[in-house]
Amino acid sequence: MRSPILIALLSLALVACGHHHDDELGHADADTRGHGHGHNDHAEEEVERGTHGGRLLRGGTLTVELAIYEEGVPPEYRAWLYRDGEPLPPQSGSLEVELSRLGGATDTHRFAVRGDHLVGNGMVYEPHSFDVTVRAEVEGQRAEWQFESHEGRTRIAAEIAEAAGIRVAAAGPGVIRDEHELQGLLTPIEGRHSRVGARFPGPIRSVTVGVGDRVQRGQTLATVESNVSLASYAVAAPIDGVVLARNAAVGEIAGEATLFEIADLSALWVDVHLFGGDAQHITPGLPIEVIRMSDDVSAITRLERVLPVTATASQSTVGRAVLDNADGRWRPGAAVRARVTVSEHMVPLTVPLAALQRFRDWDVVFIRVGEDYEIRPLQLGRRDGLNVEVLEGLKPGDPIVVEQSYLVKADIEKAGASHDH
Repeated sequence: MRSPILIALLSLALVACGHHHDDELGHADADTRGHGHGHNDHAEEEVERGTHGGRLLRGGTLTVELAIYEEGVPPEYRAWLYRDGEPLPPQSGSLEVELSRLGGATDTHRFAVRGDHLVGNGMVYEPHSFDVTVRAEVEGQRAEWQFESHEGRTRIAAEIAEAAGIRVAAAGPGVIRDEHELQGLLTPIEGRHSRVGARFPGPIRSVTVGVGDRVQRGQTLATVESNVSLASYAVAAPIDGVVLARNAAVGEIAGEATLFEIADLSALWVDVHLFGGDAQHITPGLPIEVIRMSDDVSAITRLERVLPVTATASQSTVGRAVLDNADGRWRPGAAVRARVTVSEHMVPLTVPLAALQRFRDWDVVFIRVGEDYEIRPLQLGRRDGLNVEVLEGLKPGDPIVVEQSYLVKADIEKAGASHDH
């Protein structure tokens, strides 16, 4: 079965690439009718069902009905025995089910008598996707059946996955951060901003700089002829910096008004607004990531101080950090986002948030084995803006899809592998 979703998304000649889904032989694990969950097989009409809603496995005069039951209990195998279509007491035989999962793991379920049926000795954990081998011995007769029961699984050719940008990485330990998202503003650092005027009034005879020019301390910005002495003198830059404003033109009269504004922008203040409990929770010395809103360019610095006053209008407290701007990438007056890390926790297993998808009623990631991809339902713990802790469902080193995971989800859903609870 080809994958129409990737054909549409990639506009590639998938027929030539050989992308396909293997046809399933049907699921072995249907549950008691009206209870638990039923598996909708690709070839549902080929799967014969028994009176308990389970799959019928026939071998000569012997029949085994096999189902997964989970109404009020963890998923477990249940089985019923028949001879010539007539029910047999569960004590009449023994049963073993072997499940071979993607990646090489094998689960073996041995059965014991419970009431009028046999029940497996272990939980059938999700996903219910495996190659099944059933071995039975009833009244001296032995039988064996093998079939596939694949769900939440798809196959994507390697060249198609590469073209789609599907990337896989090993799951492993990581850091979960207690982070706070803040809003802020870039401003020149106090003492590094200067307004330059004329010492004596008089006509402006020359202007040597314009807005945006870099100047050095002592550099002549303009010359003015004094009305008192009639001698010309230089208006010089008091600091190194950049000309932010020029209010001087040749022939105009210089008086008390500011002629130039100069600022040293090699470093800027980042003023962020702290509301409510954040003002006590966020303290000087914490790392802070500053993110430009226009293009998400970011830089890391540390919170230098929390100012001792509260702004009347916003009822916020200002936290302040110094941002290096030697390359001139940041501009004063620009609004920014900021992320303050209050604490960090090393955890044994994390996955990127980008790897997570919702599948049915689970949070899942997709593992890859060869060209096969399959869901792994997860139990999750703490999370931050980038990663989430995994409590159950993965092992360190499992190869998971970390980019374009939604394409894998769409392909699985298009394939129609279902498992309705």
